[in-house]
Order: sequence, then C-alpha cells, then structure tokens
Amino acid sequence: MYKTRPLDGVSVLCSCGSGTTTDSNGNYMIRVDQSDSLRFSYLGRATQMFPVFMMNSTAGFDIALHVNPTELNEVRVAPRNYHMDSLQNRKDYEKIFNYKKPGLELTDGSVGGGVGFDLDEIINVFRFQRNRRLLAFQQRLIADEQDKFIDHRFTRYIVKQITHLDGDAEDSFMRRYRPSYQFTQLATDYEYAEYIKLAYLDYERHLSSHYVPGKKEDDTIPLTPF
Repeated sequence: MYKTRPLDGVSVLCSCGSGTTTDSNGNYMIRVDQSDSLRFSYLGRATQMFPVFMMNSTAGFDIALHVNPTELNEVRVAPRNYHMDSLQNRKDYEKIFNYKKPGLELTDGSVGGGVGFDLDEIINVFRFQRNRRLLAFQQRLIADEQDKFIDHRFTRYIVKQITHLDGDAEDSFMRRYRPSYQFTQLATDYEYAEYIKLAYLDYERHLSSHYVPGKKEDDTIPLTPF
C-alpha cells in the first residue's frame, strides 16, 4: 500500500514552452490554453502528456507520482583513534623519530682486522645544517605528538561533564588550565578528574575576586604538580 504526501520541487512543463515547479504543499500555478498539454517531471522521470481540455477546471487536476525511496548503505561514524594515529605517525616518520645526533663510534674492523672509526659517521659529524634541521624536525614531531596526547585526555567532553562550562567560558578554562604532558602521561583517570575539579575552583575564584594565578597566598589551590 502506497502512502501519498504533497511533493515539492516537481517540474510542471507545458507544451507551449512555459513551466513552473510545485511548492511545499504540492500546488502550482501556470498559464495555459485549451490546446496545450501538461506533463510532470521529478528526479529525471517524466509522465505522459495530459491535454488541458480534459482537465476539470472546477475540481482541479490532481496527479500522483510514484517515487522509489533511495536506500543508502549503512555508514558508521567513529571518533578518531589517538593510538592508531600515533602509531601511523611514528611509522610515517620512523627515520626522524629514530634520528640520533651523529658522533664518532669505534668499529670492530672485522674486515681489515683492526679497530677504527665509521667513515659514514665522520661525514655526518660535519653536516651541521642537515643535522640541525633533522633535530629541529624531530623536536617538532615529538612536541606535536605530546600535544595530541594531551588533547586525547583533556577533552571538551570531560571538562564540560565536570565543570558544566560551555562556549567561550569552556575555551578560556581549557587554555588557562591545560595540563603538562608529564602530568597527563602519569596521572590516573581519578587524578585527572581531581585536577580538573581543583582547576575549576581556582577558575571560579579568579572570576569572583579577580584572583591572579601565580600570586603567593596561603590558601592557593595547588594545580598541575609537574
């Protein structure tokens, strides 16, 4: 059994060359002559031509179009996986993460029977600009990885659940009390939640009495221990 409902966006085309579309209630208005014909088109499918002289001008002319519903395959949306992203990032930049500042190392001299220096390492020692670039890039990658780890634990969802802050207030709180990487790495979930609670008390105190964080006072609430 088919269900009918008003259909908007249906093209109404006249044999005289004019046309219009239906509104949200399925209604339309078009000027025609008795000798003209109308046809209706929706989603690229058109009906036959209907002569105007056969339409009842008092009762109106209603037509129903059969539209097959489009079924899409199921799509599951999952949040980004920090651990998988981190492993992939380590894999993509494996050489950079494993880079070590070159230095002179002794070789066992298994080929020549003696002990000596690695020639490649000697060359690398004097490639100052390349070494600086690699070290700087390595440090940026490590800092980026640490920032992402903090973002993975210090989330807007958790902060909102504990503080009930929202919008600009939550943004300000998260910027002011963003924890360090060392604390984020070592703290348990309970310790992390307790830190956010303490930080929120400090945040409220700052708003109510214009307290300046870092000012030495006896009852200052301790925040990040690292």
